[in-house]
This record gives sequence, structure tokens and C-alpha cells, in this order.
Amino acid sequence: MGAFRQSVAGCFFAMLLPMGSAGAEKVDLELILAVDISGSVDAYEARLQRQGYLQALVHPTVIRAITSGERRRIAVTYVEWAGVHYQRAVVDWTVVRDVASARAFAARIARAPPMREYWTSISGVIDYSLRRFAANPHKGTRRVLDISGDGPNNSGRQLEPARARALKMGIVINGLPIVNNRPQPWGGPPPRNLDRYYAQKVIGGPGSFVIVARGFKDFGRAVRIKLVREIAGRRLLHDRQKASRR
Repeated sequence: MGAFRQSVAGCFFAMLLPMGSAGAEKVDLELILAVDISGSVDAYEARLQRQGYLQALVHPTVIRAITSGERRRIAVTYVEWAGVHYQRAVVDWTVVRDVASARAFAARIARAPPMREYWTSISGVIDYSLRRFAANPHKGTRRVLDISGDGPNNSGRQLEPARARALKMGIVINGLPIVNNRPQPWGGPPPRNLDRYYAQKVIGGPGSFVIVARGFKDFGRAVRIKLVREIAGRRLLHDRQKASRR
């Protein structure tokens, strides 16, 4: 009878635990991949962009970066965004620890139907990402928001206060601007100096950086380099400092 009461009590207390806490893990990194799907990105370019992520996530150098950390795993979510009205977690928080889990994560992204929306709200995706970080059951020693896009903030609130709020919370923002000479779908010129805009207005926090994609066909290479650098983080910086002292 005593064992039965203990079992009932255990079930009761389990019901009181927050959803997802049973599967929560400690990870080296909490990473949000925020991908621009605004109107300036046509269907062909959207496919190239997504394919770049799918290939990079399972690349051997990225897997080595993940498995060489102290906890040998990261938590990642894949978000698509456009104007202030649209942000979507295509695949929410998932722990990636090896090739199999990376392939499963990439497969879930691949199965999601492609979307296109209008306008570009970098401030909106920052605000949205802060809520996603707060909802993440997996806790890492670092939190990184990785924003890729092909235009400046033109929707929603001003970018500066959104960025400042994220940095105050200890979140590092990295950027992957897509720089090309292609006219906008509505006939306007492409944004000028987008790489400088990202460097000055978007990124921030310790070790933050910009990796430029020279057009959408270059996106896969750029995102692979960026992922390795983000995941390795301080270890990569430490190795470079050691090498420079030799």
C-alpha cells in the first residue's frame, strides 16, 4: 500500500513539472538560425538558402565542432522571418549531438513547406527570438542568434532598441548578409553596403561577427563557415590565440 501511495505521489509531482523539463539537457550552445524569407528573396533563392543550411548542418566540419565541445551537443531552432507580422519556428528547439540527430533535424526542415512573406523586420525577429530563448528547456553556456538576410530593417520598430535588449540579456548576435547586384523583384536597386550595415547595426556581443555570402549560390559555403565559428566559439578564439603566440 505504501509503494502505491509513493507511486501516486510521484505521478502527481511529475504533473506539476513544467512541460519539456523531463527532456531538458545541458548543452554547449543555444543557437537560433533566423532565415530571411521576405519578398526580395524569390523562390529559387529561397531554395538555395534552405539547401545551404541543410547541407551545412550535416557537414563533417560542423559535426566535429558540435562533438568537440565540453558537453558535446547543442540546442538549435530554425526560424523563418519576414516583416514584423511574420516569424515562424519551422523546427523548434532540438538537441543535436551527432550525425544522426543532425540529419533528423535537417530532414524536418526539408519537410516544411516553403513560405514567402513581405517586408524585412530584423527588429521583429530579434524580439521573437528572445521569446524563443526564454521558452527553451535546454540550457547552454552561450546563447547565439544567427540572422541571415538580404536587406535592412524596414518593418516594425527601430532596430537599435531591439538589438540593445538582446545584448543586455547576454545574447550574441551574428550576421550573414547576402550581398548581390540583382535588382529587387519590384525593380528597385539592391541594398548598398549591406555587409557594413550588418556590421554596424545588427551584430553585437562578445565575439560577434559577420560572414558575407556573395550571392545566394555562395550561401552554402558562407553558412558552413559561420556555423563552425559559432559552435566552436571561445575554443576557436583560444586556439587562434595559442597559434599566434608560437
